Amino acid sequence: MDHRRTENFYIVVSPGLEDTCAAELNAIDIAPVRIDKGGIAWAGRLRELYLANLWLRTASRILVRFAECRSRDFPDLYRKTKRLPWGRFIDPETPVAFRVACHGSRLNHSTRVAETLEAALNRALGRNVNPVGKDPQLVMVRIVEDVVTISIDSSGELLHRRGYRQSVTAAPLRETLAAGVLMLLGWQGHEALLDPMCGSGSFLLEGALLAQCQAPGLKRPFAFMNWPGYRPGLWTLLCDEAQRGQLDNQVSISGYDSNPAAVATARDNCERSGNSERVRIDPLSLADQPVHDGRGLVVCNPPYGKRLELDGDPKSCYREIGSHLARAYPGWRKALLCPDPALVKATGLHFSQVSELDNGGLRVGLFVTKPPR
Repeated sequence: MDHRRTENFYIVVSPGLEDTCAAELNAIDIAPVRIDKGGIAWAGRLRELYLANLWLRTASRILVRFAECRSRDFPDLYRKTKRLPWGRFIDPETPVAFRVACHGSRLNHSTRVAETLEAALNRALGRNVNPVGKDPQLVMVRIVEDVVTISIDSSGELLHRRGYRQSVTAAPLRETLAAGVLMLLGWQGHEALLDPMCGSGSFLLEGALLAQCQAPGLKRPFAFMNWPGYRPGLWTLLCDEAQRGQLDNQVSISGYDSNPAAVATARDNCERSGNSERVRIDPLSLADQPVHDGRGLVVCNPPYGKRLELDGDPKSCYREIGSHLARAYPGWRKALLCPDPALVKATGLHFSQVSELDNGGLRVGLFVTKPPR
């Protein structure tokens, strides 16, 4: 990829976080061109692509819009795509994986589409077979009403994989969603943050990154690092600039969990992220947590009987959650994720819904109380 050339890019975003991600783009001086449900289109050069992968906390992956053509049969698809400049993004030694989706088109056999494109790519790169042996370059193909859109993934592993979380608990909250929730709640490291049911620590660790203005992509590799036009010097420069801009924010970030194994997991993740001295996690149930004076944000993702089972009647469980939150955090804003407004109402607290989000394929509401006067 030529660093001087302007490309069209597309960010895949979890539904409900599109505006938050667009605000992140604006913060790094990139103007979104179009905001869709589940994605954002924009244009830029190689530097902007690197910056977006480095800095975006709520994006899932970033694609390069490589080519678009109209095709209704396989010979025509092969003929048109074998002429594409695949070598700009794919080295002849790099294996490729195609992910194809077809809707309302004559070309409706996704496996055969992938086979046709693989043959065209191999012809263009002067190779006979798709190599094996290392992580493949993902090529995403969408065919809608006979229009074929081909995109090259620049991210590799999904962007919620920051590189620090090697240990997980059951049904962990994705880092992109945790960061998005904190940003939707307006938390920027200026008040205490606490998760009373922290699991593997997603809210706490993302809070630590936000509070320090630490780029979430500093500790992981990306697919673009295998492209023929990769510029390691530019990447190093952008990472160095990001590290120089980090803050030494000593805001209180802490959490509890009743499961000692979850506490050990969260502490392990804190250690890997370099935040073991900034984040405190203790093994305490909600009922045993002490009263916290002052103000701050208490946020949690309690079980709701979908991905994790609840012990006993759900409404009774949420009634207890509300009672303990009110007792232990009287002056704090309280926020939680939940798919069922009836369970939120059962807490007895005055929550209002501020957003609808996607948590592992389940639609959940983000609910928050007003700050106490």
